[in-house]
Amino acid sequence: MENREERAIGVIGGSGIYRLEGLEGRREIHLETPFGKPSDVFVEGWVGQRRCVFLARHGRYHSILPHEINYRANIWGMKKLGVEFLISVSAVGSMREEICPGDLVFPDQLFDRTRQRPSSFFGEGVVAHVSFGDPFCMDLLELLYRKALELGYRSHRGGTYLCIEGPQFSTKAESRIYRQWGVDVIGMTNLQEAKLAREAEICMATVALVTDYDCWHQEEGEVNVESVLEVMRANVEKAQRLILEVVGEISGERSCGCGRSLDGAIMTPREAIPAQTYQRLSLLIEKYFQNSQESLGE
Repeated sequence: MENREERAIGVIGGSGIYRLEGLEGRREIHLETPFGKPSDVFVEGWVGQRRCVFLARHGRYHSILPHEINYRANIWGMKKLGVEFLISVSAVGSMREEICPGDLVFPDQLFDRTRQRPSSFFGEGVVAHVSFGDPFCMDLLELLYRKALELGYRSHRGGTYLCIEGPQFSTKAESRIYRQWGVDVIGMTNLQEAKLAREAEICMATVALVTDYDCWHQEEGEVNVESVLEVMRANVEKAQRLILEVVGEISGERSCGCGRSLDGAIMTPREAIPAQTYQRLSLLIEKYFQNSQESLGE
C-alpha cells in the first residue's frame, strides 16, 4: 500500500496485555537472537499507515517471572524488526496518595533495585557508556501524556519508577522506606528495558497503569493478585485505545537524540573487539565502525 511508513513502532505489553488490538495484516515473527529466546513471538501488523510490532513481556500465557525475562533478546528483536519508537506498558503500584488505582503515569525517571539481571548489550571485549540521566524519550513521553489527557484519562506526567527485583511484592518496611525516598510508582520490569532501548538507540517511554497502593496505605491493605487484576482489566482498555491513538501521530524524523545514543559512547577501538563479540553486536554498532572496517580491509 502506498505511503505506508516502514519504520516501526514497538509495543511491549505487560500484565493483562497479551495482544495489541486493532492490528491489520497481523503476522507472527519467530526470531532467533544472539542473546537467546525472546519472551514470545513478535506480532507485526499495521495501524493505519504505521507498522507496529507487539511483544508480550511475560509471554502470551504470562509464564515468565520479571527476573526471568530475556530483556536483551526482546529489545534486540525490536531493533532487528526496525522499531524506532517503543511504548512499554506496565502495571505498577502507587507510592503517593494522589496517584490512585486506575490512573495512568508517564514516569520520567528510574531507580534500580534489581540484583540479578543483565542490563547491557556490552561486555565480553567491548565497552560502551551511554548517557542515561534522562532514561526515557521526552518527546514520546509528552505525546503519550497529551493524548491521554485528550482521551479524558486521569494521568500524571513525570515521576520516578522504582524497579524492584520481585517476584514478591514489597514488605511494609520496604514500602515505607521507598516512600521516604520520594519515588512515585513501583514495578518490576522497566529498568532493563529502558537501559537496553537506550543502547539500541530506540526512543522509549512507559505507560504505567496503576493497580494498587503497594502495601503502605493504611486503608487499602496489602496488595494481592486478585485486586491487581480487577483494576488491570479496566486499565487494559485505556492502554489499548491510547496506543492506537498515539501511533497515528508519530511521524517525521526523530529530533530527540535517542537515535544517536551510541555516538561517542563506544570506548573500545574496532581492532580490539573480539570477532565473535563484534558479530553479536553488529546490529547496534556497525554504523560507527564503517570507516575502520574499510581501513582493515573488511
